[in-house]
Amino acid sequence: MSGMRARFRSYLPVVIDLETGGFRAETDALLEIGAVFLDFDAERGELTPARQVVYQVLPFEGARLDPESLAVHGIDPFHPLRPALPEREALQRLFREVRQALRAHDCTRAVLTGHNASFDLGFLNAAVARCDIKRNPFHPFSTFDTVTLAGVFLGQTVLAKAADILGLGYDASQAHGAGYDAWITAEIFCTLTNRIRSLHREYAGRAAAVEDERAD
Repeated sequence: MSGMRARFRSYLPVVIDLETGGFRAETDALLEIGAVFLDFDAERGELTPARQVVYQVLPFEGARLDPESLAVHGIDPFHPLRPALPEREALQRLFREVRQALRAHDCTRAVLTGHNASFDLGFLNAAVARCDIKRNPFHPFSTFDTVTLAGVFLGQTVLAKAADILGLGYDASQAHGAGYDAWITAEIFCTLTNRIRSLHREYAGRAAAVEDERAD
């Protein structure tokens, strides 16, 4: 059994950050997708960010674009030099990358990992439904959320401040770019997960026993 599969009960954390045209998943545009894939060092029991993909996305027909949201991330959705893909194509490319990672780590389902992960999962699920994509490799409702982790272990829920507390640094000039925010989120997730690996080891045997009992 691969280290990643054993560590997360056959689930694969994939760190996702989305930039959008607002806060309403069903009506507002999906504009940018950043995804970071993780590696697992089984000998040391540590996660590390490994590689990243970023996709610019064209607003779907009739999508709402909130000027306040556009001002925050600075994306011009229709800029002629913006290398944007139709929403369906961007999702299909992302999902191919996710399935490749699932096979590499012998995992069965990806779990969206993010900062305020429910927001990103809501937009992802809405886009999947809108594009009528039948095979979504992500779990439909489970997430790993760095807001929760940082709040519990650091007493801080703001992405930039959590990164600073952990000594990771945060470049405000790159903030609100899906690629940059996804990478920082991945570093926070890996750092905090690695710090508690001794606790995981303590309970791993009990977890296995519970799985065996329920299987009987």
